[in-house]
This record gives sequence, C-alpha cells and structure tokens, in this order.
Amino acid sequence: MTMLDDRTTAATWPAAYPQGYAVVDVETTGLARDDRIVSAAVYRLDAQGNVEDHWYTLVNPERDPGPVWIHGLTSDVLAGAPLFPEIAEEFSARLDGRVLVAHNAMFDWQMIAREYARAESAAPVRQRLCTIALSKELSLPLPNHKLESLAAHFGVVQQRAHNALDDARVLAEAFRPSLHAAAERQVRLPLLECRPLTEWASAPAQPRIGHQASYRTNGWRPSRKRPACPYPNPGRYESDKPLKQGMRVAFSGDTSVDRELLEDRTVEAGLHVASSVSRLTSLLVTNDPDSATSKTVKAKAFGTPVVDEAAYTQLLRDVAPADG
Repeated sequence: MTMLDDRTTAATWPAAYPQGYAVVDVETTGLARDDRIVSAAVYRLDAQGNVEDHWYTLVNPERDPGPVWIHGLTSDVLAGAPLFPEIAEEFSARLDGRVLVAHNAMFDWQMIAREYARAESAAPVRQRLCTIALSKELSLPLPNHKLESLAAHFGVVQQRAHNALDDARVLAEAFRPSLHAAAERQVRLPLLECRPLTEWASAPAQPRIGHQASYRTNGWRPSRKRPACPYPNPGRYESDKPLKQGMRVAFSGDTSVDRELLEDRTVEAGLHVASSVSRLTSLLVTNDPDSATSKTVKAKAFGTPVVDEAAYTQLLRDVAPADG
C-alpha cells in the first residue's frame, strides 16, 4: 500500500475528509431513465485514496444491450450474466459507508439508484463526489473534462476505454493525486448528497433496432410531449403562499422521487413544467441551489424563487385554483 506523499502528512490531512471511497464506473444500454446497467466496477479506497481492493461484474439488462460499439458487450456475452437483483447485495457491500466517486457522478448515481429502485431496495450511499467537479475546484489545466484528459494529466495509461473495470482503475489512479492536491491546499471536497429513489414506474420498453438514438442525445430521458397547460401563468411563487395553477415550474438536479413522476404530479396539479428558466418562470425546484447549472445560474440572475424537493412536495398538496 502506498504511503502518504511526503508533503501531505497524516498530521496535515483534513479531519473533515471522508474515511473511505468507492470509485465506480457503470456501462449502460443508454442514457435514458429506462436504460439499464450492463457492467459495473468498484475500486475501494481508504481515506488517503490508496486502493484496498476491486470488483467487477457483468449484468444482464434483460433487453437490447444498446451501443455495443461503445462498451463491446453483446447480447450473447450478457445472456449468462447475473440480473441486477442477484448482484445488488455484493454491490452494496462495496459501497457501504463510503463516498461514491465517479466521473460525471450524477449519471452513475442515477443509474445505480434506478437499478436499486427496480429491485425494491436502496444503495447504501449517502454522498457522492464527481471528479469533474474536483478538477474544477483544483483548477487543473485540462483541455476538456473527459476521463482520458484527467488520466493524461496525471500520467495514467488507459488500456480499454469504456470497459467498466479499466475506467474505474484509471479513475482511482487519477483520483488519488487529486485527493492529495486537495488535502495539501485544504480544499473543501465537492461532496453532494445521494438521495435514493423512493418510487419507480417503468415505462414500456421501446423496440430497439440498429443503433440507439437515446445515446446520442444530451438528455438522460426520452423527451415527452405534454399537453399545454390550460391555465394562464399567474406570475412568480411567493413564499408562505400556495402554488397557483398555471405557474411555470422548472427542475434542476437529481431528486429522491423519480423526475418523471415528480413532473407528472406537477402537471396533474395544473402547473406547467418548464424545460428551462426564464423571466417568466414561477419557481425552480432543486436540491442543490449552489450548483452552477444553467438553470440555477439563470434563477439567481432573474431572481426566480428556489425551493428544495421536500418543500415542493408539500406545496403540491395544496395548489390554489387558477383565477377566474
């Protein structure tokens, strides 16, 4: 096991830093809410980022494997692989009590949380750390935020891109010097809360012939055409007053209730789901108001009211009727 860098001694190691990490990579059938995990890898690290052990598994997605040209896993290869519920306990043992570390951690966490929700369980993860966010905190001189660029910066050789085990290895090797640089400079780690999904509703699987279009879009869920809100926009939400039918509500970041279910409830209450934030937006719902997403940045610029998911679900219980 590698010792601490000479310049970062145990005496100067920040006491507030986590005691262990689980560096994770998952390969999936696509990026949409109903896509599935086809392989997963976990490198367990101690408090200083030293590797303790690693684990890898294939997962039968019970459907078309999606972009085989990316992850290389065909239906024949996955046919004999275990189903997610069969590996969920071992996966949990690897994650338990640790901070989940991933490159674009929100995506990996959402995919993992959805698999556990389908299995009527929850992953034992309370916090996550995105190595993209950490590289920004450290102001690393990277040309872009791809894993290969982070690896090249620290001299880590990538052998099989988009292989979960090798991607997790590469990330673990690049995370350790990042962690030590943060400790040396006493940088606060960009930890975010992991909220397990509390509800799950599977949409009917769409037939997949040829390449998967959802993998080439920017969103993780297929777009849904909703009927136009029948009520006029009454303006902005005011604190200590109820929501009113017709208000435009935007969402940013991950939520404990699956996003589509939350949006469905919003529409059923007579509210309008806004895909972006503008001066006409009545309310932004986010569990991470300090993040630098385009929606939170615009909300601050426009003075749009912001509430978290818990407050919003309470407001949904008593939406005032539209005027007239």
